Parts: sequence; C-alpha cells; structure tokens
Amino acid sequence: MTTAGAAVATHCPYCALQCGMDLTPAGPAGPASAGRAALPVSVAPRQFPTNGGGLCQKGWTSATVLRATDRLTTPLVRGADGALAPASWDDALDLVAGRLSALAAEHGPAAVAVFGGGGLTNEKAYALGKFARTVLRTPFIDYNGRFCMSSAAAAGNRAFGLDRGLPFPVTDLAGADAILLLGSNVAETMPPFVQHLAGARAAGGLVVVDPRRSATARLAGPGEGVHLQPVPGTDLVVLLALVHVLVAERLVDRAYVEERTTGFDDVARSAAAWWPERAETVCGVPAEELRRVARLLAAASPSRGGRGAYVLTGRGVEQSAQGTATVTAAISLALALGLPGRVGSGYGCLTGQGNGQGGREHGQKCDQLPGYRRIDDPAARAHVAGVWGVDPGSLPGPGVPAVELLTSLGTPGGPRALLVHGSNVVVSAPNADRVRERLAALDLLVVCDVVPSETALLADVVLPTTQWAEEEGTMTNLEGRVIRRRRATDAPGDARSELWILAELARRLGSDVAFPTDPAVVFDELARASAGGVADYSGLSHARLDAHDAAGGPGLYWPCPAATPALSGPARGIPAAHPDNSGEHPGTPRVFLDRFATPDGRARMVAVDHAGPSDDVRPDAPTYLVTGRVLQHYQSGAQTHRVPELERLVPEPYVELHPLLGLRVGVPDGGRARLVSARGVVEATARWTDAVRPDTVFMPFHWSGAGSVNRLTSDAVDPVSAMPEFKVCAVSVTPAVPAPAVEAQHVETVEVPA
Repeated sequence: MTTAGAAVATHCPYCALQCGMDLTPAGPAGPASAGRAALPVSVAPRQFPTNGGGLCQKGWTSATVLRATDRLTTPLVRGADGALAPASWDDALDLVAGRLSALAAEHGPAAVAVFGGGGLTNEKAYALGKFARTVLRTPFIDYNGRFCMSSAAAAGNRAFGLDRGLPFPVTDLAGADAILLLGSNVAETMPPFVQHLAGARAAGGLVVVDPRRSATARLAGPGEGVHLQPVPGTDLVVLLALVHVLVAERLVDRAYVEERTTGFDDVARSAAAWWPERAETVCGVPAEELRRVARLLAAASPSRGGRGAYVLTGRGVEQSAQGTATVTAAISLALALGLPGRVGSGYGCLTGQGNGQGGREHGQKCDQLPGYRRIDDPAARAHVAGVWGVDPGSLPGPGVPAVELLTSLGTPGGPRALLVHGSNVVVSAPNADRVRERLAALDLLVVCDVVPSETALLADVVLPTTQWAEEEGTMTNLEGRVIRRRRATDAPGDARSELWILAELARRLGSDVAFPTDPAVVFDELARASAGGVADYSGLSHARLDAHDAAGGPGLYWPCPAATPALSGPARGIPAAHPDNSGEHPGTPRVFLDRFATPDGRARMVAVDHAGPSDDVRPDAPTYLVTGRVLQHYQSGAQTHRVPELERLVPEPYVELHPLLGLRVGVPDGGRARLVSARGVVEATARWTDAVRPDTVFMPFHWSGAGSVNRLTSDAVDPVSAMPEFKVCAVSVTPAVPAPAVEAQHVETVEVPA
C-alpha cells in the first residue's frame, strides 16, 4: 500500500501538451475535502517546457478521477439476466479467451478486431498491436487516434517523409513574429499553450482561422493579430488564396523553394485560380484581409528579415473529407515562405490526445508496425517479426481504418468480436447511432477501462484497468518528446494493467509469444522493434529517461537511435554526442534542419483544390454545424464528467447560435433547440452569441444521449487519411418544443460579423 512520501514527477493524463506535474502520495487515508472521498495523491504543477509551471482546470482536478465514485475495481460479466455482475479475473479471462478461440475457429482470425486509444502509454500501445498481430493474428486493429491527426500525418508524410506533430520544441514559438493557427482553440483545449503565443501577439502577428470567435480567436484582438472567420469547410480556400497572394506579389522565398522543395510550379498554378476576390465569394473572408495576412506572414519570414513565422493546424481543418488536402495546402504555404527546417520557423500540427503521437508510432494504426514502419514492407515485417520471435509470414497484412472497421462490425464477413482499450466509441465516433447498432450486432464485446463509460456499459465483459498515476510507462507528447509517466499510488480494488491482461489472455489463447508485464522491459523491446524505423526509439530506455530528467533535461526527442548517426552535428542543429560524453545519441529536438526525410532530401509541394464538405447545406438542412471542446471537459467526458468541480461549471450539452438565426428559426436564448442531420437528431439548450456566424451553430461533443452531437456528424472520410468529417455537416434547427415569439429588441445591439 502506498504511504505518504516525496513528490513523484509525472505528467497530466489529458492532452498531448503533457504538462508536468508533481503528485504527492497522501498515504492510506488520503487528503479529504468537504463532500469528496479521500484522494490518494495531491496535485501541484511542475516546471516543464510545455506548460511553464501552469495547469488548466482539468490538470488541477485530475486526481479526482483516480477515486471516481463509480471507478471500476473488479471484472464485470454480463449474465443471463442481461446485467453486468462482478466476476473473478480467472472467470472473466477464461470466458474471453474461450469465446475468442471459438469465434476464430469458426470464422477465422479476422473474426476478432481490436480498437485502441490515444491515451495508452507507448508500452501498452505497442503490446496491443503485438497482441493483435501475433496472438489473434487479425489484420483488424485501429484506434481513436484515427480521429485525432491522421490527416496531418498523411500530409506530413507526403510532404516531408516524416510525421511528427511539432518537428520543433514548442518553446521555439515564443520567438516568432507571426503564427498562423488554423482549426485549433488552444485557449480552451490546452490553456498552458497560450503562453507560447505571447511573442507573436506582442508583434501583432497572431492569425487565428476559425468560424467562431473562440477564446483563442479573441487573443488575436486589435494590435495582437487577425481573426479570419470563414464559412465552415472552406479553410482550404483561405490557404489557396494566401499562396496566390504570395506568388502574385512576389513574396515567395524563391531561393529556399528552389533549393529545398519540388512541385512549386504545380502549386502556383493551382493557387492561380484562387485570387482573393474569388476566394471571398466562397470562404466569406474579405479579399483585403487575405492580402493583409499573406503580407504579414511574409514580413515575418526569415528571408525578409523577420524573426520567424509558423503555420500550425488542428482538428478544425483536419477532421474533414478534404483534411489531407487542407493540411497539404498549409504545408505548401509554409514552404513557399521558407519556414520548415529553419530554427525559429516551421509548420506543425497540434496533436490532441495525450499519446496520439506515440500511439500510432508503435502499432495501433491498421497499416503500421512499431517504429512507424509499414506493415506491407517485407523488410519491416522481417525486422519486427525477428524481435517478436515469429515467422514474418504469420503476420497479417494491413487492416482497415477506424470508420470502416466500426461500420463492418457484425456484418457478414466482418468481425464478430471487438476488444476496446481506452476508447469510448459510442460517444466519440461519428454517426454514433450506427456505431451503437454495430456494437449490438457483435457476438462478443470486451472493454478495458477505468470507469463504466457508455461503451463499457454495452460490453459483455468489462475489465478494470489501472490509470496514469497508478502505472509506470512513457508517453510521446505533441513535440515528439518521449517522457516518463511514473507511478505515485496503488490502483483501487482489483484493477490491473493492460500489460498483465494481454499477457494473461495470450497464455490462455495458447500463444508462445512472450508478453512481459514490466513496463521497462516492454519499452526495451519496443526500442529494439523501432530500431532503424522512422520513429526510432532504440537509444532510449526508462533508465536513460530517468537519468536525463534527474540531470535537468526533461525528456528526449525521437528519432533517437542507439548509435549517433554520421549526419549528426552542427548541420542538424544537434551536438554529435550526449553532453555527458557518453556517446549516446542526444535525440532530435528539431528535424529537417539539414534535409527532409524524403529520398532526395527535398520537401514535396503538392497541388490540391477545394471540393467542399461532403454534407453541404441544402434547403432541408440550411445551417452548418461545427463541433469542438470546452475548457472543462475532455474527449467523450468519461473522465471529466466524474469531477464535480468541472461538471458543475458545464453540466449539460448546449448549442451556440447567432441571435439572428435564433430569431429566424424561433429558438430563444435559453430555449431548447432541435438539430437534425441526415444521420440523427439531438436536442440541447440554446445559447445566443454573436461569436458564431449567422449561418452556423456550434456544439461541444463531450456528452452522450439526447445531446450527443456525434449522432449528427458525418462518417464520410478523407480519401487519403480515412479521417472522418467531424467538423462540418448540414443541419436543420428548430425549437424542440413550441416556444413563444421572440421579440426583436433582444438583438438590437448585436454585432453581425462580416
């Protein structure tokens, strides 16, 4: 049992900023407070580069989830009466193994599927991918990171030959004169990030592109920057127009483009069709604003004497049927300005989930093996199979991405069983009603989780797992910085780590593949499996990361191979050896400084064009719906709804609509609105605000039931990344119940956006 002691240095369990925090074990009794059960640890912020000693509300209250009143502490099995009831680990695991064996024997290995999560540690993500491919031998594994930044990953791989969310330390942003931020409301999703925007704001160079005047957009006020408020789904037009202005006004960094890129002429020709006046008719952003922003970015670029500029993208532009094209245009804009691969400038993607980066690097994506290797590459298969001790021919081929996988569940020829680890798909997946139907069609649903999420409550077997403060491991944050998660307290009841669960299932399923349960040993195996891959962790270990932290150097960036490569040195912007003269590779804070990770070392500029949303507005659905997060809640809300302080602040779903829209459709401020899309119906309380466009409504996605906005969202996917189009669809808006007439004086002082 944990006793009171010294603080344990670890990281917040929420977003990919992975803020540093100290957890002080409180001993068996724990610190109690009025109206709350005793907590096993107390939380304090810790100085760390990403958060600078700060925490958001979610971080401050994170310990509450460790002792949620409905925390899962024993396995649950659904009985003949249809109810979930406590069971022993032996009974639960024997049942799961028996059912999986029977289904595989009758229908083949592909009858079983696995769905992972972007919050799993690197060790657990790695073990899950290994389990799927060596024990189950199924091709069907994907994870909720497919919903996170897969479009940015696809665009980054295509342009740079490498996908790392931020290819530079987040602290580099502070020195920039300009930052273009598209589709990310960081002021609410990761508040400590805002400090890194201060330099650009002081220079008047923060540009925020968002259909809402969000908390982040308000940071770009007069003298601090520019807020562009486009029609939902038209961010690509904005970017093409900005490139057009750079070309037309000779603001392109031609020397950089000629030396470090290919494809510029094709991009210039495609952008020629999007002069600002034409772009304005589609995206709604005034032509002169587009010119102003292009000139502002060019003035900040190093080629014109500026201190530097950055182009950053987030889910708002990536979760689209043209998400990869939009990010590709953002990258082309950055390349035209000469930003990537220069200290103090660049392009980056703001990863959302805590381990969204590491989770895909080590085997949860349907087409990838550890080290960001492709599963259809014979050399990659041979290397990883050698580490696992199996025949390369026994490994399955590529599976299918998340939406296709979920849609196929329980269909003829589709998976008959699903194992879910760390994901709440009936709330977080698009077209959520269909997902619920597909889960109901399964012969077996097994969910590993820490609380009875909405998905867990549908399961045949629920297995209670440990969570962040109760386990050792590593995470990879939005910068590609590999950091240590450390255990500070015991798990309650009989909760177990997924590493133990997978090892026990492998044994029961008759596998002779080794599944270590010590996270440090698992990481060492992960490091060997990643060696030589794009995401090379082979020079890392728990011991090295601990020693590095103790010496005052928090985390190490991948790629970090076991041996220092010949190309290290000043040209890469990194020292040739570790500061302690050990000869170990120091990690790579900034990639692309000497060359891009493409065969010829040049970045590829790719021409793209605008097609618009797959579910655009029409007479029976004339209003755009956009979705997002609020400050107090995270993802599906499975964690934050169990924190009383956060739940009191935002206890229910709501829909933001402009007062002019409220007048037109007869939905008063504070009334109930009914939203209908081609996929479903939701109801929520209306909030009038001029922060949204009159043609748009906004709903946060943290709730289930009648207010679950993902019952409306589209599961159309990007053709390259297979990311679904969460962020924009067409809806009708009507009163949920008959409402009294709304009087015009309610909107006399409302400012209507351009």
